[in-house]
Amino acid sequence: MAADEPQPAKKPRLEDEPLRQNILFGMGNPLLDICAVVDKDFLDKYGLKTNDQILADEKHKELFEELVKKFKVEYHAGGSTQNSVKVAQWMIQQPHKIATFFGCIGRDAFGDILKKKAEEAHVDAHYYEQTEQPTGTCAACITGDNRSLVANLAAANCYKKEKHLDDKENWQLVEKAKVYYIAGFFITVSADSILKVASHVSESNKILGLNLSAPFISQFFKEDLMKIIPYVDILFGNETEAATFAREQGFETEDIKEIAKKAQALPKVNKKRQRIIVFTQGKDDTIAATAESVAAYPVLDIKQDDIVDTNGAGDAFVGGFLSQLLYDQPLEECIRAGHYAANVIIQRSGCTFPDIPDFH
Repeated sequence: MAADEPQPAKKPRLEDEPLRQNILFGMGNPLLDICAVVDKDFLDKYGLKTNDQILADEKHKELFEELVKKFKVEYHAGGSTQNSVKVAQWMIQQPHKIATFFGCIGRDAFGDILKKKAEEAHVDAHYYEQTEQPTGTCAACITGDNRSLVANLAAANCYKKEKHLDDKENWQLVEKAKVYYIAGFFITVSADSILKVASHVSESNKILGLNLSAPFISQFFKEDLMKIIPYVDILFGNETEAATFAREQGFETEDIKEIAKKAQALPKVNKKRQRIIVFTQGKDDTIAATAESVAAYPVLDIKQDDIVDTNGAGDAFVGGFLSQLLYDQPLEECIRAGHYAANVIIQRSGCTFPDIPDFH
């Protein structure tokens, strides 16, 4: 249902015309989120700050097992891209399995839980399973209003294009989609997989969304990122990522609207679609640039006391945005849905949501 033909500027939501399964495709680093309320001793033992995000190293090896043994844990299917497609599915509700998700996990107990959790979220996950590395995990160690995140990418780093993406049946699932979304984090894992999908998207005049994901992607994976950017139809990022991208690209401006304009004008392979840039800025306006203009969209008001955890906000924004993009809604409606989803998620712990969205 993506806009292959010219669409009227605004059309009613086609609630009676459900989307089809596998219309959205996501590829990224699947992580099993393991959330638990812990004590200060646990944080001290592993040298964790109360509010932080780190990658696990040697001294955190035992942390994940101990967390599960010692505390009451909740499991969620996580990782940036998987979070976004989960939120898109939640916003759309029916049919189930609107989204296909590819990524790599281990053949182990955590992998089994992750498969179950993805299924509960109604995501059609087709994981590449291998035995060299365990399933990637992200421990969310909660104390009071704070949460310390420790991610162990493990198997997520082991995705193999030739073993999974190139498989005939898997590739048919790729071809089924109309809208594609990949978080920039996956560039560190398999840039060649992204390029294969990106070429298909461009040749078929479909839509590819990419997220800048973190400043280090623009800094240390610049070469791979800039091979992919010409294929990107919608580029997402936050204000910090946008500023780093601008510095690395020599834009010579710190003005976020100017950065968005310059990013919009970067070379593009598929000339039938103009690139759109969407930069979120926390509580400040979201900035969107098209070929014609740059506009600011205010986020929903929220009291500081109601904010529980801003961690999944960026992923949720993208999920909300994609949900309306699949219905061919105009840009401002996609952004409104993104703001709604982010607003819901920051009032809860982790990237979780109530059963039914209240978005009209």
